[in-house]
Amino acid sequence: MSRNAELLSRRTAAVSRGVSTATPVFAARAENAEIWDADGRRYVDFAGGIAVLNVGHRHPKVIEAVRAQLDAYTHTAFQVMAYEPYIELAERLNALAPFKGPAKTLFFTTGAEAVENAVKIARVATGRTAVIAFTGAFHGRTMLTMGLTGKVAPYKKNFGPSPAELYHLPFPGSRAGVSVDDTLRALDLLFAADVAPDRVAAIIIEPVQGEGGFNPAPVELMTALRRVCDEHGILLIADEVQTGFARTGKMFGIEHYPVEPDLVPVAKSLAGGFPLSGVIGRADLMDVVDPGGLGGTYGGSPVACAAALAVLDVIAEEGLLERAGAIGSAMRRRLSAIAARNDVAPISEPRGPGAMVAFDMLKSRGGDEPDGAAAKAVVSRALDAGLVLLSCGRYGETIRLLVPLTVSDEVLAEGMDILEGALRDVAP
Repeated sequence: MSRNAELLSRRTAAVSRGVSTATPVFAARAENAEIWDADGRRYVDFAGGIAVLNVGHRHPKVIEAVRAQLDAYTHTAFQVMAYEPYIELAERLNALAPFKGPAKTLFFTTGAEAVENAVKIARVATGRTAVIAFTGAFHGRTMLTMGLTGKVAPYKKNFGPSPAELYHLPFPGSRAGVSVDDTLRALDLLFAADVAPDRVAAIIIEPVQGEGGFNPAPVELMTALRRVCDEHGILLIADEVQTGFARTGKMFGIEHYPVEPDLVPVAKSLAGGFPLSGVIGRADLMDVVDPGGLGGTYGGSPVACAAALAVLDVIAEEGLLERAGAIGSAMRRRLSAIAARNDVAPISEPRGPGAMVAFDMLKSRGGDEPDGAAAKAVVSRALDAGLVLLSCGRYGETIRLLVPLTVSDEVLAEGMDILEGALRDVAP
């Protein structure tokens, strides 16, 4: 029995089936944009730990910072005895905040925690309780964030009712047949039929939907939401858990829009593979909660904060904002050329800003009917050939590319070659 097969058997026996794993192989080691499994086979990584590894696996600068922190202390709980890495990281993020004026930051462990605490802050700051999100959104798996998430299966199925006063608007997109005007009419109807605007604490939106299919929010929608929020005293929350830290070619995805948010949950690539999340917000909002109302035992781990400080250095020193643009352009050019061919499975034109790139598998060439089965087949064939891919989207039809921004040109080209081969293998 192979080592991978042995581990799969042990996993099945020991681990809850409620947590899924995209591949049947097990990691043994990784460097930058490459992973070796338990049987010694090498893979090009186009998943990046679900957008966690913008600076790659085990970046030397991150590992050096973590080792230095391990030699000092690993945990005191910031609420018991605070430490400088937490404060320094908050200072760095405050200076990068995607809005004018003073900012403050606090840290947690997971993206869902960041979103939940952004909502808590918004509720205290406004004295209101309702929150508006969007269909197709993904904000987490806790009870509150599950309720905000705009997809039933698998995230809400059989878990009972969501918390009260969470509402959804249709997310605009040509594939869904929803225009920005349709979304704004739905918002007007929501205000008229279900919840008055003076009961709404926040509107939360991903600048580019992640699990929903890498759908960028239209500029017209963002500007309209900012206008509505300003008119009614509602806070705008930009969920940057997946779009933050250079993935889109900007430090934050919201920077592609001529609007500023009020609160910004962050996580994933913030700490280069170490568990860390946070909320960056306008200083006046961040101070509305009484001491003790926010926090968590492991929130802002000193080890993770040290890693995050190194991540910010790497993004600046290695020009990863520009590198994201170059990687994304190269991937989109290659995918557009593939989409025009007749010897591969039908795919859509690629989309997404920077290196947050995706395309859809289609039932027919030139059509728009999604093909989730084909996407599953492509992911499987790619893995067999040595490429780790992830799918997403309403019907599982979207192939998303989240290669580390530190990838070499050679490894990037190798991964695209494997992807092209997988698309050829599943051609009808």
